[in-house]
Amino acid sequence: MNTLSKSLLIVIFLLVSAGVYYFAIDNNTNINSGKDLTLENHQQLSSYQDKQNLNDAITGSRRNIITETVKKVSPAVVGISVIEIQQVQTPFGYFFDDPFFRQFFGDRGYRSREVKELGSGYIISPDGYIVTNDHVAGNAKEIKVTLTNGHVYDGELIGSDPVSDIALLKIDGEDLPYIVLGNSDDIIIGEWVIALGNPFGLFEINDQPTVTVGVISALGMNLEPLNDRYYLNMIQTDAAINGGNSGGPLVNSLGEVIGMNTLIFTAGSKGNIGLGFAIPINKVKKIVAELKEKGKIERDFEIGMRIQSIDETIAKYYHLDRTRGVIITKVYPGTPADKAGLREGDIILKVENYKINDENTIFGVFYEFRTGQTITLEILRDDEIITKKMKLERRR
Repeated sequence: MNTLSKSLLIVIFLLVSAGVYYFAIDNNTNINSGKDLTLENHQQLSSYQDKQNLNDAITGSRRNIITETVKKVSPAVVGISVIEIQQVQTPFGYFFDDPFFRQFFGDRGYRSREVKELGSGYIISPDGYIVTNDHVAGNAKEIKVTLTNGHVYDGELIGSDPVSDIALLKIDGEDLPYIVLGNSDDIIIGEWVIALGNPFGLFEINDQPTVTVGVISALGMNLEPLNDRYYLNMIQTDAAINGGNSGGPLVNSLGEVIGMNTLIFTAGSKGNIGLGFAIPINKVKKIVAELKEKGKIERDFEIGMRIQSIDETIAKYYHLDRTRGVIITKVYPGTPADKAGLREGDIILKVENYKINDENTIFGVFYEFRTGQTITLEILRDDEIITKKMKLERRR
């Protein structure tokens, strides 16, 4: 092989080696941005050989839609500390449950005490309106709200709804960071979500919310009521939710709130096992609008019927293949149920778009509606499914 040929091979080898090296660096640092691997681009590598610049490039490559969303919404997440008055039983309180002792000593079985509770919330407007759970702040004597800039504000309870477990607070401020409210009817099962909040009071340590990431596990979950609070159509997520996360936002990858972190299911465990539940933001928006206008939710309508959950015996008698639904055991004359044409023995299967499982479900469903509203009921009568319209009239 002559000298010219050897020189040509060496040049080709060097060019190929440079190209491979450049490709490897480019994949790790994302500095090429889709440009062709040319000699000119390769010469630009020299600016990245500086150690600090290279570290910056590596850090930049770890940024993604999740980290950018966290950066965007975190300033609007707040820690909430409340002082509430709770009734606790005295050491001999059980004696005063007996009417015999009460006639002599009165109701001395309980005493009031101040209890500090912690929770989360998020700002929904630049003038300081904040959403959280009723079980966080609904019974508060004093409310303190901490922002990520370290400022602590006195919170005012504008209104609270124990039934839906939603509360609206207000702090005095202007041009505050706030989170955009999304659309919980547009959620995709399996999409990435971020839960932010104040678990175990960690917000108070460094004025920053704790972040956990997961996916939407399920939608439309109707849970058993808890302390007269009804949780219907809940969002299930495996993003870790722990004590103190209540009231914080569940955010999609666009930085929109799609739910409010509210409950966890532990199955006897002391920590999170991947079963967390959030109130859909569309429900939150509806309740918040009413609380802002009236300070409370009015549910002063009557229905006018008695119902009973369906057990195996009832299901067998009516030739039902499942025990879902409730059976009407009595209809009172002149009431909305009577005017709607409902009868004893009718089995209610659905109310609007809500499937009825038992008494607890239908009680929670009726709380979703308001006085004067007309609702559709799907019932089973004489082996035939029919629908009835019922107007919810004001209680007399």
